Amino acid sequence: MRLKISLLKEPRHQELVSCVGWTTAEELYSCSDDHQIVKWNLLTSETSQIVKLPDDIYPIDLHWFPKSLGIKKQTQAESFVLTSSDGKFHLISKLGRVEKSVEAHCGAVLAGRWNYEGTALVTVGEDGQIKIWSKTGMLRSTLAQQGTPVYSVAWGPDSEKVLYTAGKQLIIKPLQPNAKVLQWKAHDGIILKVDWNSVNDLILSAGEDCKYKVWDSYGRPLYSSQPHEHPITSVAWAPDGELFAVGSFHTLRLCDKTGWSYALEKPNTGSIFNIAWSVDGTQIAGACGNGHVVFGHVVEQRWEWKNFQVTLTKRRTMQVRNVLNDAVDILEFRDRVIKASLNCAHLVVSTSLQCYVFSTKNWNTPLIFDLKEGTVSLILQAERHFLLVDGGGIYLYSYEGRFISSPKFPGMRTDILNAQTVSLSNDTIAIKDKADEKIIFLFEASTGKPLGDGKHLSHKIEILEIALDQKGLTNDRKIAFIDKNRDLYITSVKRFGKEEQIIKLGTMVHTVAWCDTCNILCGLQDTRFTVWYYPNTVYVDRDILPKTLSERDASEFSKNPHIMSFVGNQVTIRRADGSLVHISISPYPAILHEYVGSSKWEDAVRLCRFVKEQTMWACLAAMAIANRDMITAEIAYAAIGEIDKVQYINSIKDLPSKESKMAHILLFSGNIQEAEIILLQAGLVYQAIQININLYNWERALELAVKYKTHVDTVLAYRQKFLETFGKQETNERYLQYAEGLQIDWEKIKVKIQMEITKERERSSSSQSNKNISLKH
Repeated sequence: MRLKISLLKEPRHQELVSCVGWTTAEELYSCSDDHQIVKWNLLTSETSQIVKLPDDIYPIDLHWFPKSLGIKKQTQAESFVLTSSDGKFHLISKLGRVEKSVEAHCGAVLAGRWNYEGTALVTVGEDGQIKIWSKTGMLRSTLAQQGTPVYSVAWGPDSEKVLYTAGKQLIIKPLQPNAKVLQWKAHDGIILKVDWNSVNDLILSAGEDCKYKVWDSYGRPLYSSQPHEHPITSVAWAPDGELFAVGSFHTLRLCDKTGWSYALEKPNTGSIFNIAWSVDGTQIAGACGNGHVVFGHVVEQRWEWKNFQVTLTKRRTMQVRNVLNDAVDILEFRDRVIKASLNCAHLVVSTSLQCYVFSTKNWNTPLIFDLKEGTVSLILQAERHFLLVDGGGIYLYSYEGRFISSPKFPGMRTDILNAQTVSLSNDTIAIKDKADEKIIFLFEASTGKPLGDGKHLSHKIEILEIALDQKGLTNDRKIAFIDKNRDLYITSVKRFGKEEQIIKLGTMVHTVAWCDTCNILCGLQDTRFTVWYYPNTVYVDRDILPKTLSERDASEFSKNPHIMSFVGNQVTIRRADGSLVHISISPYPAILHEYVGSSKWEDAVRLCRFVKEQTMWACLAAMAIANRDMITAEIAYAAIGEIDKVQYINSIKDLPSKESKMAHILLFSGNIQEAEIILLQAGLVYQAIQININLYNWERALELAVKYKTHVDTVLAYRQKFLETFGKQETNERYLQYAEGLQIDWEKIKVKIQMEITKERERSSSSQSNKNISLKH
């Protein structure tokens, strides 16, 4: 990826350009010390003077009023705020009329920024004050008072906090009074510029120590650049938070969100005092010290999937290379390419007006449809369909271009969604809520309605990243997520009445990805690269989970690596320095998943005997229990030395009725309630009481016996025997109440139990014979 730079031969302004701002993706305004505000039209390459400011007004900063969310495409911002050296800020219309000038600070107003909703404006000045204004220019509050000039300011993603500079310090101050202020030393020189991105919640800072740095919202350092030759005079995030640009003397740099540099350009610009990104995130403009405005277009983006590599060579041209036969296809588009995604044998490209869907089997005839709204900010793909996110909403389309659904939820803000907070599978869409980050909304893909009984998934602390598995049945769909403590959890997405268990899979997990061909999960854990070959084991037999995963040393990936993709048995990881590392995992677990999915149990056992690995046998054991195949489960558990479980499985096989077998398989997986329900529904009350006695669940055992008026004496007898074994006296009031005046007769109880077992056998054999008769008929 690089920047394609363009500069006019002669500068349009006579003095230094102090600030620039985009209205649409093709139109830009620039302000200069020559008192002119100039409009640039990139389609026609024309420039025109909008207004000539009075000679005593030197513009310093410009920010367009934000467009309200969910509006039609190509709507333009209608007014902007301009701060100036005379201590005022000016509200100016698009046509250049000064609507209002407000005395704001003593000395120059160094920066002004609208919040994301356009309901408030923050200004900072040479007098060290930070002031909040209404959208009409009325003073609401003076947020803080510094002893030094405040050079730059930015709003937090929720518009509830303000970040500003104070010499070498950065300060985050909430708008609520008495809330905790966060302050830290960020640079060794005066900080000149800051920016805070609403999508990734990361902070950029640039200073006179010639460095730029990336921070998280808690003030923890994520990246610090090497010192440059000159002070860094500008930094700016791309709208989607994936890239940022850095400006210095004769220097323009394009960087990844983690800090490493994609490209370095050396245009003849003098210092670049201000950088603005276009709304679609495809181009930047820089305000230059020598009167120029420099434009940079992001080109040579690259997408890879299996044997295909797609490169954006020009604004409207892509090159597709098949590395197997070196065949090259050129794709031409009518409009500028904004976003693209290559996955699941399809390339989806959104331009400023249309969406193109290419199949990897045929690059010549794309499916094309018009886009409803403006700029697409995210494309996600699953096997059957793909998701587009723009300022107006979330839209699901089939690869034939048919609109499927558009999920909605209260307080939805699509401008802050990214690949970590939205996940897509063949039947489910999961979206992390921004208003309450402990919540994940789950939707049916086909209808866009809430999944199951409409309840959302709720966790006890904030969630950072979510990922849906890609294969299998809808009822078995699982979601993995990482929370703020960097713990990895897994849970089922189908939620009907009963609260689904959220089970922890690992700790210190930085990034995860599901395989696209089977439900294998991989993640980077602290210093290890971990692969969970069958994550569902946590629901079947948690004891053997450690035996179903593979771990290897991950120190080679350095700090903060990120998993880019998991295709087949290839995992692609991007290191903190930007280099890509490819890892191959064993192909055998994927084959095992395939055999089990097709119920080819004999082939699965044969595969495990051939591979001779404990992880394979452990996965097969869990898969067999999940699919109620006790013969395979017995073989697999024997292979990993779990003798007690082999004996238990043997005892299950000897049980007389189908319901008893099912209940004991559920007990094996720890699902006590479900096992009890199955027995009670089948009329096997004694068996339900007996499993509670075996688990020493005395309260429940007595409750069932009293409710169904049977075997109360059996429960009391087993309780008495239990207490005698440990030399204890009965203290439970309910047991004392029912034991009053009751004589325990073990012979009588044994006869009753034997009768229950005989009755169950007879029931089972009669139902089997009825089945055989119906089959004969």
